[in-house]
Amino acid sequence: MDSSKRNRQLLTAVVVTLALGALLFLAGWMVGRWLAQRDTPASAQAPASSTQAAPAGMVAFVPGQQIDAIRRGVPIDREALPPRLASVENADIKRTRAYPMQPPTIPHAIDSYQIDKNSNRCMLCHARANAATFQAPPVSVTHYMDRDDQFLATISPRRYFCNQCHVVQTNAPQLVANGFRDIDSVIAVGKE
Repeated sequence: MDSSKRNRQLLTAVVVTLALGALLFLAGWMVGRWLAQRDTPASAQAPASSTQAAPAGMVAFVPGQQIDAIRRGVPIDREALPPRLASVENADIKRTRAYPMQPPTIPHAIDSYQIDKNSNRCMLCHARANAATFQAPPVSVTHYMDRDDQFLATISPRRYFCNQCHVVQTNAPQLVANGFRDIDSVIAVGKE
């Protein structure tokens, strides 16, 4: 009977320990939520300048706020609404490049273009043989080179999927300031 009494005492100690642990966890969680709500700025709780209505428990993305790479200033216990998708600029006007060796952006919509292992819709206009007919810039000769710099008759397999490097031009707001100036503008300022 002595061992059953010890077992009962041990079981009682385990139950009391688990109950105290659960109470401490619950108290910490409630204090943490209260501190987070107290320290959260009003602009993050209810954005007034947002164009989207945020569902309950979500915080809308407000352009112009300081960018936090992971949470964008949204408290950890809330989910952020993603920013609206930018509209494609379909004006066929090429933009200048934002940095040296930047792949050119695509100045037209490519919504229904098929690019897979059997077909590349971009090459209908941009292949060197068809570029003049369609008034499209031909792809660079570097796209016809393999990794050993040997020229191929067709596009290199490592350059075949255009969207790996080239993106469609959109009206998206600039998230990070860019002070890049191309070499021609630097030289022009130096001559003045």
